[in-house]
Amino acid sequence: MAIQSMTGFAGSEGHANCATASGRWVWELRSVNAKGLDVRLRLPPGFDAVETEARKRISAGFSRGNIQASLQFEPEGAGAVPVVNEDALNAVLAAVSGLQKRIGSPPPAAEAILAIRGVMDSGEASAEPEDLARRDKAVLAGLEEACSQLAQARAAEGKAVASALAVHVDGIEALTKQVETDPSRSPEAIRARLEKALAPLMDGASAIDPQRLHQEAALLAVKADLSEEIDRLHAHVAAARQLLAGEGPAGRRLDFLSQEFNRECNTICSKSNASAVTSAGLEMKVLVDRFREQLQNIE
Repeated sequence: MAIQSMTGFAGSEGHANCATASGRWVWELRSVNAKGLDVRLRLPPGFDAVETEARKRISAGFSRGNIQASLQFEPEGAGAVPVVNEDALNAVLAAVSGLQKRIGSPPPAAEAILAIRGVMDSGEASAEPEDLARRDKAVLAGLEEACSQLAQARAAEGKAVASALAVHVDGIEALTKQVETDPSRSPEAIRARLEKALAPLMDGASAIDPQRLHQEAALLAVKADLSEEIDRLHAHVAAARQLLAGEGPAGRRLDFLSQEFNRECNTICSKSNASAVTSAGLEMKVLVDRFREQLQNIE
C-alpha cells in the first residue's frame, strides 16, 4: 500500500432482499486527519448488531484518521410500517411529566416525542432473525466496498501530497549542497577571516603568545565547521526519499525527519559566519516548514 492521505470521501449503496427485512441501504464515509485512528459510526435503530463488526472492518483497512461512517436504511414491505415502542414511549412521557412539574414547561409536541430514539421502531422487531442476519451481511459487504473506495481516494490524494513533499526534499538537498560548496567554508577563506579579525589584536601586542593564539583560532574553526550537519542533512534526505517511495504508513516517521531537518537548519544558522550560508539555512527552514505542514495529512 502506497502512501495515503488521511482525507477522503466514499460511499456505496445497495438493496437487501430479505423476506421480512428488505430495504435499501446507503453508506457514507468521510475521513480527515488525526493523530491516531478515530472511528465514529452513525447507525439507524435496529443495527446495533452491526456496530462491532463495522468498527473491526474499518480498523483493519486504516491506521490513522478521523473516519465518520454513516448508514441510512429505508425498509420495504411489511417491515417498513412504523411501530410505536410502548415501553419506551411510557418511559419518555413519565420523564416529560416529571420535568413539567419541576420547571413548569409547556408539553412537547407529539412529533418531538416520536423523534426520540427508541420511541419509534421501523418494524425490525417483526423480522425473522435469519432475514436480519442476511440484511446485516449485505450491509457489511457494502461497508467493505465503501472502505475500498475510501482507500483509493486517500491513496490518490496521498500520491499528490507525496509528489509535493518530494519537491520540498529536492529543495532541501539543493540548499544543503549550496551550503556544502559555499566558498566561505574553504580553509583559505577561514584563514583569511581569522587573520583579518586578529590583525588589530596582533598590532603592537607582543605579549600575546602566537602559539596559544593559533590554538584558540583552530578551536573556533572547529566549532564553526558544518561538516556533521551537512552529512546528517544528506542522510535525512535519503531517508525521506526512501519513505516516500516505500509502502505502508510513513507519516509519523516523516514527521520525525522534519524535526531532524529543522534541528540541522537551526545549527547551521547559529554556526554560520557567512551571509550566504545563513541565507541558505533560513531558506531551508522555510522549505522544512512547508514539508511539515503537508505531511500532517499523511497516514
